Amino acid sequence: MALKRNVGLKGIKYRGGGPMISWALHRISGLAIVLFVGLHVISSFFMQQLGSDFATAINTVYESIYFQFVMIFIVLFHALNGLRVIILDLWPRLIKYQREATWLQWLIFIPAYGMTVVVMILNQLQGG
Repeated sequence: MALKRNVGLKGIKYRGGGPMISWALHRISGLAIVLFVGLHVISSFFMQQLGSDFATAINTVYESIYFQFVMIFIVLFHALNGLRVIILDLWPRLIKYQREATWLQWLIFIPAYGMTVVVMILNQLQGG
């Protein structure tokens, strides 16, 4: 009797739903945070030591409200998703409720991110 094998790309078929999307976003957001911190350190060095136009250009991007919206999304999502993963790792009996925990994470994330964005927009409109 021959064994059936996943040959080619059939073995990496997407089957995950919400938890799989959260897994992918967690990896992407972690990489984005590492890149941001690294670039921030480099630009701070160039600004401090050389006062270069490169550092000024990077700081201009950092000060953009759109960049700040994206970074707040990334950091807040990464923190809440990491907290969900920690809770599920500490209490393995809860792993059967992973999908519900993912929904709870989004139910916390959406209002928290929304309130943050509203405060940032109001602050921007007031010239702060």
